[in-house]
Amino acid sequence: KMNKAELVSAIASEANLTKVDSKKALEAFMKVVKDALKKKNDIVLVGFGAFKVKKLAARNGKNPRTGKTMKISAKNVVRFKAGAELAKKVK
Repeated sequence: KMNKAELVSAIASEANLTKVDSKKALEAFMKVVKDALKKKNDIVLVGFGAFKVKKLAARNGKNPRTGKTMKISAKNVVRFKAGAELAKKVK
């Protein structure tokens, strides 16, 4: 696993930036993604992948502890689909 601090260090090294600048860039990227998804805008990064908001309909489910049927409310979820280049790299 790579945590945020390790990711910041890797970005700094790869882009020849300071860790402070890399952290600012990463935090700005995450904020922009969150804000766009909150407005239900998709983000497509060609070659890397796409972040999309999908609406899940209300449905019936089962409480795993009791086995009783329960109603699960509708909600929005974020999906990420890897682009072709990224998918090839992780094969």
